[in-house]
Amino acid sequence: MEKKKLNFSYDAEGDVLDISIGKPVRAISNEIDNEFFVRVHPRTKKIVGFSILNFRKRSRLRKGEISIPIHASFSL
Repeated sequence: MEKKKLNFSYDAEGDVLDISIGKPVRAISNEIDNEFFVRVHPRTKKIVGFSILNFRKRSRLRKGEISIPIHASFSL
């Protein structure tokens, strides 16, 4: 399995955290939990990233670290 970097991007105005697996690409977003989206490549159907809406509300700040309380299992 090819290893890819996770790329994080945060939009403070929209309060959205985007996580891309590898270089960000166009994708179809599917909401899999309240305000949590998985992004899938339209042709290959592979997971290419995730989006978390209302990130500040969901995150917990502890000693300069951010913890996101999301538990998930993904498969295609």
